[in-house]
Amino acid sequence: MQRRTLLQLYRDEFTGYNLGVFRRDLLAGLTVAAVALPLALAFGVSSGATAAAGLVTAIISGLLIGLLSGAPYQISGPTGAMSAVLIFLTARYGLPGMWIAGLMAGVLLLIIGLLRLGRFIAFIPSPVITGFTSGIALIIFIGQIDNFLGITGTGGEAESALFKLLSYFQGGFVIDWRAVLLGSVVILTMIFLPEKWNARIPASLLGLILATIISLVTGWDVPQIGEIPQTLVLADRLGFNEIPWGNLSDFIGPALTITALGAIESLLCGAVAANMTGIRLQANQELIAQGVGNIAIPFFGGVPATAAIARTSVGIRAGGHTRMVSVIHSLGLLLSMFLLAPVMGRIPLAALAGVLMMTAVRMNEWEAIRFIFGHRFKTAMITFLITMIATITLDLTQAILIGAFLSGAVFLSKIAGMDIEIREVDPERLRRIGIENAGKCRHVKVAFLTGPLFFAATGAFTEAFAQLGDTHALILSMRGVPHIDTSGLESIRRLDETLHKQGGVLMFAGVHKNVMVMMERAGLVEEIGQDNFFWSSDRAIVAAEARGCKFCGTAPTPVVEASGEASLEGAAD
Repeated sequence: MQRRTLLQLYRDEFTGYNLGVFRRDLLAGLTVAAVALPLALAFGVSSGATAAAGLVTAIISGLLIGLLSGAPYQISGPTGAMSAVLIFLTARYGLPGMWIAGLMAGVLLLIIGLLRLGRFIAFIPSPVITGFTSGIALIIFIGQIDNFLGITGTGGEAESALFKLLSYFQGGFVIDWRAVLLGSVVILTMIFLPEKWNARIPASLLGLILATIISLVTGWDVPQIGEIPQTLVLADRLGFNEIPWGNLSDFIGPALTITALGAIESLLCGAVAANMTGIRLQANQELIAQGVGNIAIPFFGGVPATAAIARTSVGIRAGGHTRMVSVIHSLGLLLSMFLLAPVMGRIPLAALAGVLMMTAVRMNEWEAIRFIFGHRFKTAMITFLITMIATITLDLTQAILIGAFLSGAVFLSKIAGMDIEIREVDPERLRRIGIENAGKCRHVKVAFLTGPLFFAATGAFTEAFAQLGDTHALILSMRGVPHIDTSGLESIRRLDETLHKQGGVLMFAGVHKNVMVMMERAGLVEEIGQDNFFWSSDRAIVAAEARGCKFCGTAPTPVVEASGEASLEGAAD
């Protein structure tokens, strides 16, 4: 697929752009803004920062990342997955530490995009992604129990989500039933609001409005968001003079975590949206956009951002056509900041908790989970569970590495089981394909190999040929061997040496071009002899018998071939 520059993407999007298309983008952008507003506030709080930080992040990322994005549909901002990581990072390093790690992650994302390494992000197996998505959902849900119950934390913020969950069973806290009621109003609204109404006003936004009205009318003293500054440049933000240039190595781990999550979630969002629109995401341009956005955001006081699947899909379903949807959504949020800041500051934290809890439940990839467990794919089930548990007990980077390592190990064990079938020559089969007077020597054997001959398969290869007996010629039919590495080459060399010691010869049939290149580079073709390589195994059998056999004392036998194109390969089974 041809890579497109940002200029080409703009040309494709805006060629023929007119007032009618703008109206669709305007409607879609305002719809996305309505969905994004409660989420931005909630994810700002759940990241360990403030609601204002979440709102600023949504505005800046929607503008900057949206304009530089690798596709017309991507809409970025604070997300639940990122907030699950940031809450522990903020508790450990404070807001300055989060900003520094976010800045470093932005630089790394920019470098990955510029070096065109985005394709390697796709190498993470699906069960790993599903597993850590579910783990992140649990972290978000558990992290909001305090606000939902109206209590002060029972488990330290720096502790794992699992530790925090277990701490609730120890008691020692008093539930504020007013907070529970407000949070429940939001949850019930998000569950039961009819779909046709939800298309006009997002259920999460309506739930927040209802909960806030109840709180104001009753005068309940419950924790609220607090003041929303009417500015894009927050008082609490990163300054150049605050960057600890000598201690940046302390933030490498957190930066890698944010980088991994930012890249994975953005490209996953692009894959989902590409299926909905048929427009392919330019992965490397998207990573460049994410990098630039996350470099800038800390200097405004925001939190790290990434592409958001929920907001992106809403924009597509609402009829959005170009990246103007992302820009309009940002301008809508900016307008709400100046017009609605006093009202947003009165939103109860319990109501935001309700939004986040429902978001956590819905962000699970339930269809993928049902597929894995419904069909009892044991490897995928184990990978999913281990990755999920690692996510809630360790950190995201470790969880991804553990899941990827497990999937890789299982994959290697499966493909390492090279299938090797050794057969004696059958004269009847040769005659059926038009070769007469051949197949009489019982010391000629054909081994049909299937699978890559690499380091993990050499054990099976060596074991298969451990007992060759009186073999005059061993023919390796390698039509089913697509790849060979240096370990496989060494195994072939040792097999050739073993055969030579007992007076036999090693021959080859149907060697793939790339395998032949490797054998030539290793000097094996020269050592074994070019005259021992054949197009098909029947040609090799004819040549082996024509040379005679010292074990059975037969002299060279003239062979009559009825067809020049006959091949035992097609009749082998």
